[in-house]
Amino acid sequence: MSTTLFEPITLRSLTVPNRIWMDAMCQAGAAPEGERAGVPDDWHFAHLAARATGGAGLILSKATAVSPENRLGPYDLGIWNDTQVEAFRRITAFLKSQGTVPGVQLAAGRGEPAGGGWVDRRFPVTPGKRYGWAPGGSGTVPFAAGSTAVEELGTEQIGRVVADFADAAGRALDAGFQVAEIHGVHGYLVNQFLSPHSNHRTDGYGGDFMGRTRFALEVVEAVRAVWPQDLPVFFRMSSADGPGESGGDCEGWTADDTVRLAKELQARGVDLMDVPAPRHRVPVAERVRDETGMPVAAVGPLTGPARAQALLRSGGADAVLLGQELLRDPYWPLHAASALGGRVNTPVLYHVA
Repeated sequence: MSTTLFEPITLRSLTVPNRIWMDAMCQAGAAPEGERAGVPDDWHFAHLAARATGGAGLILSKATAVSPENRLGPYDLGIWNDTQVEAFRRITAFLKSQGTVPGVQLAAGRGEPAGGGWVDRRFPVTPGKRYGWAPGGSGTVPFAAGSTAVEELGTEQIGRVVADFADAAGRALDAGFQVAEIHGVHGYLVNQFLSPHSNHRTDGYGGDFMGRTRFALEVVEAVRAVWPQDLPVFFRMSSADGPGESGGDCEGWTADDTVRLAKELQARGVDLMDVPAPRHRVPVAERVRDETGMPVAAVGPLTGPARAQALLRSGGADAVLLGQELLRDPYWPLHAASALGGRVNTPVLYHVA
């Protein structure tokens, strides 16, 4: 169905005021250890609040770790304790006051416990220091050449991670979030189980399609069990990682797999798919939408308002997720409304002469 950037969309009982949404981005910057580990601070408030006053209909916080040992990196935000919940409440309350829906992207590693190449100068990471955790994965395939050694998760450990997702979802609800999105892309833990490039297991969590998707489906079921029935759950997954995309020498995850998994997720209560296509091929999101009937949010080369509007009018997506464009211009939604004759929420104080 054709729509526009400025029309509301209702998912379960939640109405998002427009279709211009902010994607979760790597704005880590939390302390790597101590009482403030994983806690959002003034930077995160300012970063997200600016996009809310700019008119974004929904804002997804960056990948937020479900447990300290499942951070993607040492500076990641987390939602495994009450201190983090309290700090997030300040952010979600402000977003709601501006008419923006706050969403959280629940994530699990593995990443680089020593921090990789970026260093937050406020919290310098000692080279080689792991901050109390060793990365676990679907197998022992390293994240990248030179990455920290990986331990294959046993079935009991997998069950613990699934429970961590459920616990984190409960805390996210307490923190004021209205959308929970499960992070299933970019080679992190859920994606590692999905892809045959990284999942070489021979137990019930590997092998064929249903084995490799078992972990993702268990995570969804666990989150959906604690997330209110009147609020939506999103899932973000890669559209493909075949040889042409990942450089692998075997058949990888395909667009057909994405559509098939979308149907399984839909049956388990997922309300919207967030599909960042390789090299930003938006049509994969369109396939999910056409073949499942489930709403999709598209990530792609949507730098101009007219192009984003055309995608929604064509029925190719139900919303657009912007990342770098909103970094360059926090007021992109307001500028799009001005250019296209639409309307988004504007702060009351901006109307004061």
